[in-house]
Amino acid sequence: MQKQNLLRTFLFILFFSIGAAAITASILCDEILQYYRNKQLLKYSQESLDKLQSLNIDYDILLQQLKADPNLVKRIAPAVLGTQPPDANEVYPKVTIDQLLATRDALKQKPNQLKQNSEVPGWLNRCMKPAKRSILFIAGAFLILICFICFGKPKPR
Repeated sequence: MQKQNLLRTFLFILFFSIGAAAITASILCDEILQYYRNKQLLKYSQESLDKLQSLNIDYDILLQQLKADPNLVKRIAPAVLGTQPPDANEVYPKVTIDQLLATRDALKQKPNQLKQNSEVPGWLNRCMKPAKRSILFIAGAFLILICFICFGKPKPR
């Protein structure tokens, strides 16, 4: 008798928890989807913040070098601006078309371009459809009803 009550209690808890989880998932489907999207946005924002911090560090180093050596501007300007150097003996490398095209392609890419539902689980995408959401709710309700009917407290004899 004790084993039977223990088995009945275990099955009651099992069916009730599955039914409650199904009902909860069908009701909170939108919030769960929003959670995954916010998580993805946070990841992309963190990546953008890391890139900006890296750029700030690079610019701080460059500014320190410019303060330390005022002649650096005169040496860098022809290479950066693409003008002819004042000294005819100085040679700066020329940028090729391939390098310019690669740079343009790299700049065209948007770092915060979101891939739609890339981290959203497949079960959540399926649950977002209204018909499947209703079926999930009804199935959860029937599981809870079955667990109360079949595994509830037995009638005393």
